[in-house]
Amino acid sequence: MTTDYLWGGRSGATRGPKPALSLERIAAAAIAIADAEGLAAVSMQRVAADLGYTKMSLYRYLPGKAELVALMVERGIGEPPVLRATDWAAGLKQWAHLLLAGYLRHPWALAATVGPRPLGPNELGWMESALALLEGTGLTGAERLDAIAVLTGQVRMIAEHTMPEAHLGRAIAEVLRRHGERFPVLAATMADATTGQDQAFDFGLERILDGLRVLMDARRPRRGAGAGRARKVRGSS
Repeated sequence: MTTDYLWGGRSGATRGPKPALSLERIAAAAIAIADAEGLAAVSMQRVAADLGYTKMSLYRYLPGKAELVALMVERGIGEPPVLRATDWAAGLKQWAHLLLAGYLRHPWALAATVGPRPLGPNELGWMESALALLEGTGLTGAERLDAIAVLTGQVRMIAEHTMPEAHLGRAIAEVLRRHGERFPVLAATMADATTGQDQAFDFGLERILDGLRVLMDARRPRRGAGAGRARKVRGSS
């Protein structure tokens, strides 16, 4: 898969007369289709038709649908955020909320970012901005990458929930009114959950950050440990 068109190396048609289309127009048309009808509705032919061109016209700009979808992701999720955080935890929380907002604006991006695909500067830039927050924390490179993977997984899991938590709670409560005796633990838990609804994203996010704090603390050398060992050695001599 070529990625030149994502990185500025192929901004328009490569042959023939002066191009009447642009990658921006093509991406905007494809995104509009996906927002309204889902990713499955996007095809080279459909996008070309919506723009008033033939399918073959689009192939002067993009090699195929995989590249079109990658372009949609680049334009849909957008440039990486400028984070104004005072520490790594606040920065990662802001980063995760902004990424979630992007997926909620364009739900099709969840399916579009699974599996092998061309990668552009925006998608890598989001990773860069998150990883930069973890520099100097004592985590290894592998741990930093895994931390971002876990955070992204939390974002994607919540974005995939098409039914808001409050609506789901009402649906469960309606069923429990008739069949609660079959699910006693669920009924008792729902009765106890009078507050704190619609907080699953932040709850999970905070637990991930708590776990990272524990790991970072384990990576830091303990203050006074060296001095204590030195005193012990001197006292035994």
